Amino acid sequence: MAVDLGLAAQYKLPTISFERTFVTAGGLMSYGADFADLFWLAASYVDRILRGDKPADLPVQLPVKYQTVLNLKTAKALGLTVPQTLLVQATQVIE
Repeated sequence: MAVDLGLAAQYKLPTISFERTFVTAGGLMSYGADFADLFWLAASYVDRILRGDKPADLPVQLPVKYQTVLNLKTAKALGLTVPQTLLVQATQVIE
């Protein structure tokens, strides 16, 4: 990932991404599709193609599962208060 979190921290900018790894590296929050679920969808496509289905006949599927990850250490460093409703809905909270 080509984001300089140090620069964002220097200017006290909250950062949001679609990747969970971004938050574990020091970003404030991520919201995006659950990659494990996307891999299962891809595997089901491969299975159907190998069983003889034509790729053009397969439906386009959108992600069903999403993840919200919050980093409370970063929020505290930025002087932000995270609403309780967001904490309750988060998939993972890094303290």
